[in-house]
Amino acid sequence: MSDRKITTVIFDLDGTLLDTLEDLKNATNHALRVCGMPERTRGEIRQFVGNGVRNLMIRAVPQGEENPVFEQAFAAFKQYYGEHCNDTTRAYDGIPALLQELKNAGYVMAIASNKIDSAVQDLNARYFPQVDVAIGGRKPSMSGIPMWILPQPKMQDSRVSVYCGDFGTGRSWRRTGQKRLWKNLWKY
Repeated sequence: MSDRKITTVIFDLDGTLLDTLEDLKNATNHALRVCGMPERTRGEIRQFVGNGVRNLMIRAVPQGEENPVFEQAFAAFKQYYGEHCNDTTRAYDGIPALLQELKNAGYVMAIASNKIDSAVQDLNARYFPQVDVAIGGRKPSMSGIPMWILPQPKMQDSRVSVYCGDFGTGRSWRRTGQKRLWKNLWKY
């Protein structure tokens, strides 16, 4: 990557901008209760998050996808979380002010999350009006700047980017030749 000025900052959402762990735990345990399965602790849920809600539920449901009621549990999770994704969720201290500073300095910002898109849209609208584009269902990929973000009108001129999020996605980001990665040190 050249020494061109960074113009775009792409953020992960869960555990980077927002503390969503309690709402994820509550939705998981609701789904498990509906299906007659044992509930999970906050610590267990912390270990299960990452790589999307389907993977969260695969880890939380005994025998994962092999469990005959897995799809029922997953559907119950999605319905409950869609209605309760903001019961206890909060922005981490200092994040709204940081985003406003970046916006004032002229940076284009995006949220790229593997969280369900409807929840990403709701949470972005509530907490981060400074963010130009928010898309759920995906994270930055091995191809560098995610092509599914670039067609968005506010992202057309964004050529140089930095990713701020969890370490796993960040490693993939760096393997593409993207040298700029801001690792978040406060995740859950």
